[in-house]
Amino acid sequence: MNFPSSTSPKPLAIIAGVGTGLGASIARRFAAAYTTVLLARKLEHLLPIEKGITDRGGDAFSVACDVSQPESVKNAFGKIEEVFPGRACAVAVFNATGPFVMKSVLDVEVEEFDKGYGVSMKGTLLFSQRAIPLLLSSSTSPHPPTLIFTGASASLKGSALFSIFSAPKFGLRSLAQSIAREFNPKGIHVCHAVIDGPLDVPWAKEYLGGKTDEETIDPEEVAETYWALHCQGRRGWSFEVDVRAMGEKW
Repeated sequence: MNFPSSTSPKPLAIIAGVGTGLGASIARRFAAAYTTVLLARKLEHLLPIEKGITDRGGDAFSVACDVSQPESVKNAFGKIEEVFPGRACAVAVFNATGPFVMKSVLDVEVEEFDKGYGVSMKGTLLFSQRAIPLLLSSSTSPHPPTLIFTGASASLKGSALFSIFSAPKFGLRSLAQSIAREFNPKGIHVCHAVIDGPLDVPWAKEYLGGKTDEETIDPEEVAETYWALHCQGRRGWSFEVDVRAMGEKW
């Protein structure tokens, strides 16, 4: 595990839900400017992404964290503060998501529903409660401190067979709105990104069904959108953006 120097002047970018797809793309993009802190449930999934960043000259640090568990989130942020005492946090991204399961509402198990709620709603709350104080104290980044939440088409519409995924995503969007209305006036740029369509990531291959490149979303392009949100000036903030491939029907 890489331990970046605590004397590095670079602020932190804390990213929850770092996997082989969008989370990794976001981490790599923000590592161009900041020390990236990578959070996910399994440390072994983070270490190759961390190595890829450090091999390219960036700073990265991995912390195991289950965002649905209060003690795990508390311990993860305690570790961040231990390794980077007093370091400013420029951006925090909540990219974690619950299970992507297509199933009739008649067949949904309560345990499955709880998992979606635990990540997308409870996780949003727990992560925000720890990240916001760090963002409020940030003063060394050239851009406004930014808190970004990853949403989906399911944040706006509850399609058939998607109740396990869409209901928690609706809740995440509502929480993001409440957080934005409370903390925008205090200087934190809060954003919600609607990812409208399938991401071209390894775990989604079975759902793509032969879709072309023009019908799937490049996670690197989404990461660029997140960076652009972070760079917006205080007199021109966006709360919500939608991102889709050129061939997506909407």
